[in-house]
This record gives sequence, C-alpha cells and structure tokens, in this order.
Amino acid sequence: MNIELRNIEFAYDKTPVLQNINGRIEPGQFVALVGPNGSGKSTLIKCINGILRVQKGEVLLDGNNLETYGSNRLSQKMAYVPQTEQKAVPMSVFDAVLIGRKPYIRFKPAKRDMEITADILERLNLASVAMRDVNKLSGGQQQRVFIARALAQEPEILLLDEPTANLDLKYQVDVLKLLGSLTRQGITVVMAMHDINLAAMYSRQVMMMKEGQLFASGGKEIFTAENVEKLYDVHVETIHKNGTVYIVPDRIHSI
Repeated sequence: MNIELRNIEFAYDKTPVLQNINGRIEPGQFVALVGPNGSGKSTLIKCINGILRVQKGEVLLDGNNLETYGSNRLSQKMAYVPQTEQKAVPMSVFDAVLIGRKPYIRFKPAKRDMEITADILERLNLASVAMRDVNKLSGGQQQRVFIARALAQEPEILLLDEPTANLDLKYQVDVLKLLGSLTRQGITVVMAMHDINLAAMYSRQVMMMKEGQLFASGGKEIFTAENVEKLYDVHVETIHKNGTVYIVPDRIHSI
C-alpha cells in the first residue's frame, strides 16, 4: 500500500507546524523521518494515520483519500506506535498485545487471534513475560509490548514515533532488524527517528524535516555532510564504509 502526501499543511492554534509537505512512499519501504526537535515529524505521522486531520492538502492510500476509510478498516491497514503512552490498566502482556487483534474480533478472540498474538510475543522476545502485568515491566519492555500490539493488527503500513527511544542498543538493533524484515514482506514502515546513524543504516528512504518543511528526501545519498549540517546546525564528518555512511560530529569546529 503506497502513501502519497499532497500539499499537507497543519497548524496548532494558528501556529504553522507542517507547510506544503509533498512526497510518495512506495509499498515495502523503510522510511526514516529525521530532523531536530520541533521539526514536525510526530505531527506528520499523526496526520498520515488520521489522528490529526490535515487542514490543507490530502493523504492518499493507494490513491484513495484517507478520509474515505472507516476507523475499523483503517485499523486493518495501518498501525501506530506512539512515542509515549499513558499508564495502562492492569493486564497481562498477552492481553495487551491481543488488543491489537480488535479490528478482526467480532464476539470473542478466535484461535487465529491467539496464535498470532503468541507468535508475535515470541518474535519480540516477550514470551517469557506474557503473563506479567504490563505496568510492572521496564520502559524498554513496555515499548516492545506496544510494538507487538501494533504488529498484531497485521497492518500494511506501520507508523512509529521514535519507538526505540527507551531501548538499550541491543533491543534497538533487534527492533530495527525486525522492522526491516517486515518491509521484505511488503509492509511499509514509516518511523520518526532521532539517531541519524541508525536511520542511515536501516532505512531505504529518508525524509529530512526542518521547521515544518521537507528539507530533503531520497535514498541514502542525501546523508551528506552539507545536508546534515544544515539540518542540525552542527559541523559533521561523513565516513563511508562497506556501503554505509556514518555521521560523526566534528569536535574541532562548531557553527
């Protein structure tokens, strides 16, 4: 399922947050949204999934306006993992992930719903805590539960707002590898990220945002020192090794 953004604009209390955003995301892409705090990454994700209604322009899914989708149908097509969540009501990890099956459940969970939930818990290394109260898990474990819940929706598009922020490096890499494997199954992944090196390493398409506008868009070739310096207002060096670019702050110079 492809995503097309046409002239997207959004403002909070007449303060512009997104301005004239245009872009196209093909199915099976791993797209990283990068940029400084306040650049509009989270707002754009919320506009793509309909949490926020665009005030100008339109979001198209396979050529159809987002507003033509009912909430249940949209939940079967698209899942969202927010940056933070309010404290959940007491429930087991298994039940928290099973909630992701809600768009498919009519009266009660079917055998397939239970099997999908169990499989996802195994894939995200959560099977050993399946019966624990989700509120008693570490922040990193809770975030993996939220990702697992989103995957239980079997979405064609997965939107994530800095989902690895509370994870240690091992689990950051594990989650990014998992998301990469999902794109090989045709799932489109759009992820707001702070770590520009992880974005360069794992994404196939990059959308650089600054002050509510699309600063640059493309493949890994846009990770140039010039672009990164203009994006973050800091001098950097780029190191190319084995087909990957690494961005390193220049400790000698400063802007």
